[in-house]
Amino acid sequence: MRAPHLAVGDGALGFWKALREVFPESRGQRCWVHKTANVLDALPKSAHPAAKAAIAEIYNAEDKEHAHAAIRSFHRSYRAKFPKATAKIVDDEDVLLTFYDYPAEHWIHLRTTNPIESTFATVRLRTRVTRGAGSRTAALAMTFKPIESAQTRWRAVNAPHLVALVRAGARFERGALVERAEGQVA
Repeated sequence: MRAPHLAVGDGALGFWKALREVFPESRGQRCWVHKTANVLDALPKSAHPAAKAAIAEIYNAEDKEHAHAAIRSFHRSYRAKFPKATAKIVDDEDVLLTFYDYPAEHWIHLRTTNPIESTFATVRLRTRVTRGAGSRTAALAMTFKPIESAQTRWRAVNAPHLVALVRAGARFERGALVERAEGQVA
């Protein structure tokens, strides 16, 4: 397997350590759904609606520069009363905004792990009910069938033709292609 160009994950330290060990050249993107939940956990419930909107301003920004500005705004608004909540975003700013270095069409796919997690939620539900898979064959059947069924509802990647450009080393700024690697064909 070739190294993934970008790995998207939550705060599981073991995942990031293994990624750096096996694929040191891969870039990382932290999941915004998990990060939002972590930030909200550090805030009182009364602050949740405004904080959710401020966080959405960051990951829905039109480009990386606007996202940095939205992070500064979030920090100014919440740092005095909730320093732990603001630190959760400010400390991970670089890995939260990595997706902005890719095609704009892919941003929706790259900023969260939820598509893969929702697929495995059905598998997790089934294995919990049966309290273990039993044999290897049973485990494969219990995981394969729900995933096979779920794939009919999967959303296709936006602009799949751009994946090859990313893998070939093309550079994107503000979500648009700015240069192509030598010898690359359109």
